[in-house]
Amino acid sequence: MGKVLSEQDIAFYRAQGFLFPIPLLSAAEAASFRRALETHEARFGGALPKELRHKPHLTMLWADALVHHPKVLDAVEDVIGPDILCWESVLFIKSPGTPEYISWHQDITYWGLGSDEVATAWIALSPSTPESGCMRVVPGTHRREVVPHRDTFAAHNLLSRGQEIAVEVDEAKAVDIVLQPGQMSLHHVKIFHGSFENRSNDRRIGFAIRYLPPHVRQVVGAADSAMLVRGRDRFGYFELERRPRADLEPEQLAYHERLRAQRMAILMRPVEVA
Repeated sequence: MGKVLSEQDIAFYRAQGFLFPIPLLSAAEAASFRRALETHEARFGGALPKELRHKPHLTMLWADALVHHPKVLDAVEDVIGPDILCWESVLFIKSPGTPEYISWHQDITYWGLGSDEVATAWIALSPSTPESGCMRVVPGTHRREVVPHRDTFAAHNLLSRGQEIAVEVDEAKAVDIVLQPGQMSLHHVKIFHGSFENRSNDRRIGFAIRYLPPHVRQVVGAADSAMLVRGRDRFGYFELERRPRADLEPEQLAYHERLRAQRMAILMRPVEVA
């Protein structure tokens, strides 16, 4: 038995590569986090700049609070252990009636990490349903090696390179990760996953947090950073990130931009994937 996950939950995650729904926030708490996000969006005319949707835990207190939320970390600890780094956080937001989608892909393909001991906590701040374009996964595909991918840089693909799996995906086996506001899922870094466009009348707001144990290292030769959120870092492979003291403060925004540029150099480097 783990801290919050049962033995059956942990066995299912290991075998299938995903787990949902995991209770996290009450409906009222989820609404408060959404309001915090949308308050910041209003400062930028209704949408955060693309840059601030990447690693928002470095610049906004609501995102920092979710990255450090004890219930999130308890679930993550149950699958990767007690020493935890937050390597990444990303906002995936689809407006209603827009063509934005996410192609089938495996997360680990471009990340430059030397191990697949990486788990993503995906937190719903609005309903994530088939109609709104929820995440879909193909069970068990995390047990495969990384398959060939191709870069498309498609206009409406929310992925940084528009990357998509270049081999056949058996979509008949796909599972919809249906979440209500305040619920979360966990998924393995190698599982095949993607999502359709949002056909609902509400925004689909997902906050994805990538966690790994400190013995995982960046292996492409570039500097990299992560935030220690639980336990100890006995390895020192990453520059340890500092937490924000206030929302969108200028010094922290400059710090965020330096670390984001460092990460994007890794993610956007030329990679032979197909």
